[in-house]
This record gives sequence, structure tokens and C-alpha cells, in this order.
Amino acid sequence: MIYTTQTQRIVINPVQPDAALLLRAAAVLQRGGLVAFPTETVYGLGANALDREAVSRIFAAKQRPANDPVIVHIYDERQLLLVANDVPVVVWRLRDAFWPGALTLVLRRSSFIPSNVSSGLSTVAVRMPAGTIARELLRAAELPIAAPSANTFSRPSATTADHVLEDLGGRVDLVLDGGAATLGLESTVVDLTRDVPTVLRPGGVTLEALRAVLPNVQVRERMNAADAPANEASPGLLVKHYSPRAQFLLFDGTPETACAAMMQEAKRLIAEGKRLGVLIVNEDHLAFAGLPIFTEVLGSSADLEQVGMRLFAGLRALDARGVDVILARTLSADGIGAAIADRMLRAAEGKVVTTGLT
Repeated sequence: MIYTTQTQRIVINPVQPDAALLLRAAAVLQRGGLVAFPTETVYGLGANALDREAVSRIFAAKQRPANDPVIVHIYDERQLLLVANDVPVVVWRLRDAFWPGALTLVLRRSSFIPSNVSSGLSTVAVRMPAGTIARELLRAAELPIAAPSANTFSRPSATTADHVLEDLGGRVDLVLDGGAATLGLESTVVDLTRDVPTVLRPGGVTLEALRAVLPNVQVRERMNAADAPANEASPGLLVKHYSPRAQFLLFDGTPETACAAMMQEAKRLIAEGKRLGVLIVNEDHLAFAGLPIFTEVLGSSADLEQVGMRLFAGLRALDARGVDVILARTLSADGIGAAIADRMLRAAEGKVVTTGLT
């Protein structure tokens, strides 16, 4: 059953949030309701992480499967020790380097956290967000907050309050509108319960930055749907995720070969009468000029932070145009590019058109 309610939207200053508005949102959380709020990564759909019924409302509102866990957001080390057991020493090194920030750690779940937060697993994913609204809401509520991205399941993550309301209007009690998320991509997830620390999901903290603190961290090999475990330790690991309503076709190769293949496919789709959208960087804009298509320009390929910030909004904007198919090409996977590549691949359901082969 979908959780339904009357949604209220409150505009709040992201730099100096009004304490009275935060207390109002905190009261909703304390009584078991749902509050969507901005973090520096994306908007989260929050509930009291200590309340099983409140957490179940997250899954109902998002239409999220029970085997996809949610991240618990905390304010300080006291809350960390409340939600996790047997915290390894390495956590404090990572805390000093990256918290508050876009790093989620998978740890052993304490008995205070209900099992539905973690899809029945003995682990829990924990993050200390950096966004002012998120941190002050956590402090006002005096609770750890379970919060996946504030969108319906498998859709592109919400980076504005409008995105939240598009997906979850009537399913969330309160939306704190603090403007656009500054990073626009979810957190990096590192599993510290394995023999070797392992990146499960690339995100806002790059692998290069992690290895400067944790040299032995490894990256989990991508699994296909048949090989994936029934329950994952982290959100965002399903083969289909972050997907627009339109079919998403991803092209890999050099910029020249990928654009040429995209152009050929665009002409074929247009001839079939399809409404077509392209998600491109500045450097590719002229290649598609003159075609009867909708374009969303993400920024320069030399500025992947800007591309990442605009990615989900671009996908949603093309969906809003009612396109049937969206074309895009892969970019550099260095630094934050690894997170962009991951999101694009999952939006394409793991399928890539390889170009430039003879």
C-alpha cells in the first residue's frame, strides 16, 4: 500500500535555516512522519531511523523493494555509536578526512536500528551529511534519520524540491525546499565489514581521495542481475536504477565515434517518428544542431563536477518533454567521473553501445 498524506512545502534558507521551521520538520519526524530535505548530495526522504513503522512508510512512499536498504544519517559520533556496533578504528580516520560529507560507511548494525532499514542484513549504511539544512534538522530532531533519495523507486534522484514533489507529492508529509543540491550525485559507499574495505558505489568522494587515507580500499566488480545477491548492503546497486521514463541509450567510444553513432541512431529514430532527446556536453552541441530533437547540455567535459550536478536534472527535463528515447555518451571515468559513469550505466540498465570497432 502506498503511503499517502497531504504534502506541505516549506521554503527554507540553505545557509541560515530558520530554527522554527527546522523544529516543525523535526516534530513530523518524531511522530513517525516523512520529511524530504536537501543534503549536499541529493534530496533525502527522511524518517526516524529508530522507528520500524516510520521506516516502512519510506518504502511504501517510494514503492521501493524491501531488499534495497536505506542509509542512516547521523549528526555526531554519539549517534554513530547508537546505530552501529563494533565500530572499527579506521572509521575515525575516515571521519576526520570526509565527515561531514559525501561518504557512507557500511558497519555492523546495532539492535536499536530496525532490520527493515537494512533489508534484514546485520549491517547498516551510515553517513554524516554536510549540508546545513540536513545537519541542523538532525540536531533539532535528536534522532538518526533513515533517508534514501526522495524519488520513486528506480527514477533519477531528486536534486530539487520540484523533483521531490513530481514523484512524491501526496506521499510525504513535509518538503523542506532549500534550493538545488550542490553536488547532485549520491554519496560514495564503502563497506568496512569485509576483510578488505570495498567501494560498493562510487559517489561524491572519489576513489583517489579515499586511497589517500585508505590505501588498500578496493572496488567491487560490477555484477549482473543473475549474480547479484538477494539483499545488498548498500542502496543504488541494482542493475536498473536512476532511470528516466524514456529509453536511455548509452554510447561508448571516443567522442568522435560515439557522437557519430549517436547521430546515426538519432536519424533512424527520427525517421521512425520518435520524439528524441540527447544528453550532451558543451563540446558535442554543434554535432546535433539542426536536428528536430530536444537537448540538455550538462556543461563541459572538462568540468565533471558540473556535469554530475546537472545529470539527474537533465534526465528529468527530457522526460518532461515527453521524449521516447534519450541518447548520451560515456565520459571520462576519472575522479567524480566514476560516479557519473555508474549512474549512466544503471540508467541504461547495464547496456552500452560500443562504437569505433572494425
